[in-house]
Amino acid sequence: MAFFISNIMNEIDKYIASFPSDTEVKLNTLRQLVFQLAPDAVEDFAYKMPSYKYKKRPLVYFAGYKNHIGFYMKPMILDRFRDRFSEYKNAKGSVQFPIDVDLPIDLISEMILSWKNDLDSMS
Repeated sequence: MAFFISNIMNEIDKYIASFPSDTEVKLNTLRQLVFQLAPDAVEDFAYKMPSYKYKKRPLVYFAGYKNHIGFYMKPMILDRFRDRFSEYKNAKGSVQFPIDVDLPIDLISEMILSWKNDLDSMS
């Protein structure tokens, strides 16, 4: 099992390191934020991007692109906050945070915690 986890971490480390430094910093910030908010989250690499599960359920995914960070969550969670991120390009289950703008850490934290709290109440 440790070998599997080690390989996932290396894959994610390599993925994040493959981006320009400004994108790399933002991806690492999101990675650290997930573990700060959900220390029991399980990190994986799914759909060619870092992914995190909590209580065996998808918590959040994110990916780097040339001009933005893609942030992916359940649509029902994003719907709770849609009015607060309307300035960003978004779709049913995603938000695009431009590389040249600071990440809205407080908003991202609230979204992650909202879903985490829902998952806690389901167990």
